Amino acid sequence: MPRGNAGAEGQEWVGRPVLVTGAGGFIGSHLAEALVRAGASVRAFVRYTSRGDCGWLEPRETEIAREIEIFRGDLANPEAVGGAVEGREVVFHLGALIPIPYSYRHPREFVAANVVGTLNVLEAVRRAGTSRVVQTSTSEVYGTAVTVPITEEHPLHAQSPYAATKVAADQLALSYHSSFETPVVIARPFNTFGPRQSARAVIPTIVTQALAREEIALGATHTTRDFLYVEDNVAGIMRCGAVDGIDGEVLNLGTGVEVSIGDLVERVLRLLDRDVSVVLDEQRLRPRASEVERLVADATKARRLLGWKPEVDLERGLVRTVDWLTGALDSYKTSAYNV
Repeated sequence: MPRGNAGAEGQEWVGRPVLVTGAGGFIGSHLAEALVRAGASVRAFVRYTSRGDCGWLEPRETEIAREIEIFRGDLANPEAVGGAVEGREVVFHLGALIPIPYSYRHPREFVAANVVGTLNVLEAVRRAGTSRVVQTSTSEVYGTAVTVPITEEHPLHAQSPYAATKVAADQLALSYHSSFETPVVIARPFNTFGPRQSARAVIPTIVTQALAREEIALGATHTTRDFLYVEDNVAGIMRCGAVDGIDGEVLNLGTGVEVSIGDLVERVLRLLDRDVSVVLDEQRLRPRASEVERLVADATKARRLLGWKPEVDLERGLVRTVDWLTGALDSYKTSAYNV
C-alpha cells in the first residue's frame, strides 16, 4: 500500500499547510473542506470580486469556516499567486475557467486563466520550494477515445479551446518537473458530479429542467461519459498530494463505467418519478468536430500508486445529487449550455 508523507495512514494531513486554488468552485470547495476535516491548515485562493464572496465556501459549516484562510486574488496576477503559495507545503491547483461552450466564444480568457495561471503557480512553487503541487487536469484532454478504457498513455487530442488550454497547462507542469525538478503530479479526473455543481454541467442540467419544466432540452445524448462522484474525486486528489515517490506521474481518476447521456436521463427521471420528454436544442450542440464521443477511464495506475478506488457508484451518487439539487432549486439557474 502506498504511504503518505506524514507517516501513519489517515494522519498525513494533520497540521500541514496547504493551498487550494479555485477553492470557491464545485470541486475546490469540497476539497478545501475535506482537507480541514483531515487536519490540514488550509488557505483557499478565491478570485477577488467587488462582492467579496467566496463562492461555495460561503455556506459551509461554521466550524470549517473558522479553519479556512481566505486569500483573494487572480491567477493571472503572479504577485497574488506568489503571496498565496508562500509558506504552503502542498499546493492543489484547481483554479481554471471550465465552461466549454464559453471557450468557443472567448478562448483568450481561457489561455490567460488556465495556461498563464498555471505558469504563475509553477513559478511560485519553484521559488517557494513547495514539496508537492497537484495539477488538476480533465479527461477532455484525451478527446474522443481511440482505445477504451483510456489509460494515461492515450494520445492527447484537444477538441475544444478549453481542452487545449488544459493540455497546455498539464504539459507545462510536466516540463517544470523535467526542467527544474518541480514536484508535480497530474490528477486527471473524468466527469465529476455531485452537490454544488453548476447547472451548465449535464447532470444538474437534466435534474433542474426535469424538476421545473415539462421537457428537457439537451444536445447530443448518444455520447458516453465516465461519471465520478465528487467525494471520490477529492479523495483521489488528496492522495495525489500525500503519496511519496510519484512526482512526474499522470493519474486518471475514474470509475471505468461508461454511461450514455440518454441512459443518464432515464436514470434521473426514474429517481424523480417524472415523465417528461427530451427535445434537441441545437444551441447545446458542440461543433461537429469538437464533440467528444466517448470517455471512459482506466484507473489501474491510480489504484496501484495511490491505493485509491471510487467508493460511490453512479446510482448512489445520483440519489445524493438529486436530493441536494431538489433542495437548492430556488437558487439555481438552468444554463443555456451543457457540457
